[in-house]
Amino acid sequence: MARVFWTAIAIALVFSNWVDGFEGYYEHQFNETELSLLEAHEASLSYAGSNLLLVGLTLVQNAAAKGAVCLDGTLPGYHLHRGYGSGANSWLINLEGGGWCNNIRTCVYRKKTRRGSSDFMEKEIPFTGILSNKAEENPDFINWNRVKLRYCDGASFSGDSEDETAELQFRGQRIWAAAMEDLMSKGMRFADQALLSGCSAGGLATIIHCDEFRGLFPVTSRVKCLSDAGLFLDAIDVSGGRTLRNLYSGVVGLQGAQKNLPQICTNHLDPISCFFPQNLIASVKTPLFILNAAYDSWQIQSSLAPPSADPHGYWHDCRLNHAKCTAPQIQYLQGFRNHMLNVIKDFARANQNGLFINSCFSHCQTERQDTWFADNSPVIRNKAIALAVGDWYFDRAGVKVIDCPYPCDNTCHHLIFR
Repeated sequence: MARVFWTAIAIALVFSNWVDGFEGYYEHQFNETELSLLEAHEASLSYAGSNLLLVGLTLVQNAAAKGAVCLDGTLPGYHLHRGYGSGANSWLINLEGGGWCNNIRTCVYRKKTRRGSSDFMEKEIPFTGILSNKAEENPDFINWNRVKLRYCDGASFSGDSEDETAELQFRGQRIWAAAMEDLMSKGMRFADQALLSGCSAGGLATIIHCDEFRGLFPVTSRVKCLSDAGLFLDAIDVSGGRTLRNLYSGVVGLQGAQKNLPQICTNHLDPISCFFPQNLIASVKTPLFILNAAYDSWQIQSSLAPPSADPHGYWHDCRLNHAKCTAPQIQYLQGFRNHMLNVIKDFARANQNGLFINSCFSHCQTERQDTWFADNSPVIRNKAIALAVGDWYFDRAGVKVIDCPYPCDNTCHHLIFR
């Protein structure tokens, strides 16, 4: 009973922190936009009375010697639940998401949260969805070694610089490397199967680091990557500006990410363009699965129609609830979907790659139980996301499925905000 009580308390804290972060978004514009965190945990609210798997935080003790620290200089960390049986030598690494910080002010704010300091991270988190240890919730990866790598740098594990005056460490690339080295020493070097996944900013990090991850293992190991809600588009916002490009310009410049972005991209494009997945995915050599909502909630709220691009509030209601969008607004969002489908054309031609684009107003669908695998999960052609990913990973079937346009899919779990 005590465990259930503390589980409920922990989840309530997670939820309240998300609310604080969302308020911070309006104040700081791009600071703590943690819709992905809400996605990963809101379903867990209804699980508070059930047998939740809570997994403790492990700090990477030798990270400081490598300069691999969070924004505030604290040690990075991860949560590891060991595999067993046939999965003892299989590893799933999940990169946590949670927005970015693009200037000194927002990064200073962030370092006082769990997105910038391990001092504020939950000591235990629930493993649900792709991280679940229940066969009925996670049929293919249930007995793997499953790891959630915490996100505390603000540049999708790609930066490497510092600001001494503001006492900020931008060491995402070093955190990635130190965590991988630590996990390799704990048995990951023996992996015969490995999957790198992540949602939102973690989905972008998955794309950036996919080939690097592949390089950790022998050529005989099956290694693939899964990006969930990481296909951030270089899109024009409702005011005709480029809100997300402006954000990424700050992230890449401030945090020194350019030297860690895939060279195959930076050889011919500017570093900001190479922080956009659309310019990376076709050149990733490792098999990659892209899972994305065609009407990504985060991108609608923070890239296409943020308050800064909508001073008169024309998009306010639509931004929070798709059912309140006008016909012209829906038409605009159909254009965003078309943009996404154009971006993935070359990527989809490679037999090794996988694709699941559903026509939902959602963001992050692998870590949340009701969207990953449940009785009423979203489906395309009667196949749930978990089964589509499993079929692709284990080569049971090729998976390249694209939903018909909204509103034709009645299996979606749309996100509605108040």
